Amino acid sequence: MQEDKRQLGAVETITENGIATITFSHPSHNSLPGRLLKKLVDSIDSAGADEAVRVVILKSGGDRTFCAGASFDELITIENLEAGKTFFMGFANVINALRKCPKFVIGRVQGKAVGGGVGLASAVDYCFATKFSAIKLSEMSLGIGPFVIGPAVERKIGISAMSQLAIDATSFRTPEWAREKGLYADVFDSAEQMDLAIEELATKLATSSSKAMDQIKASLWENCTHWDALLEERAAMSGKLILGEFAEDYIAQFKTKA
Repeated sequence: MQEDKRQLGAVETITENGIATITFSHPSHNSLPGRLLKKLVDSIDSAGADEAVRVVILKSGGDRTFCAGASFDELITIENLEAGKTFFMGFANVINALRKCPKFVIGRVQGKAVGGGVGLASAVDYCFATKFSAIKLSEMSLGIGPFVIGPAVERKIGISAMSQLAIDATSFRTPEWAREKGLYADVFDSAEQMDLAIEELATKLATSSSKAMDQIKASLWENCTHWDALLEERAAMSGKLILGEFAEDYIAQFKTKA
């Protein structure tokens, strides 16, 4: 019997010295099925509510791909509007959890980020990357669009850069391009160098004023309080499009090759 890839992967949290490190992993290029997205939401919420936690680090396992986005194995099972909306709400809930978390969240991007992976890098408060961390929004190739993650990406890099990613859905943009646009705070030659920078910043934040950090984060996100409703609307848009003829043909071709 073929193993159901949707049941693989894990989300783990380690808290030490006021720093909560949340790590997600999945053998399919760290793609995220709904089950892991739900665990991510729970982990982010728990870290945000934990008085012992002063700062959060979000990272993925392995040394190649940061995140390939939502699970394609789940995508190909969508058969109706309700299931489609539920599928796309997975990343919507994670983005909103990152937005609402009262602690600063530092992102660690060690490799390529595609689709929802770009959304995660955009929704953290401060993001480090390596020279291997190219980005791409591939949604239009499937007959949909980056509607759910779009607000987070646009907030971070602006409408012009967002439009370039959304329209050219087949090309990767370099980590240097992403840094110039504001997605990455810095890009390093190696994961080891990146980890040293993350440790230094996280350690500083862990000894900073929690009240000040809470209020700074709230002010940085103050124009996004409507995102609960907005991202739900966007999830419904994608859920409808994935049932369209173009997306159905794309998925049928994928199933034939599988």
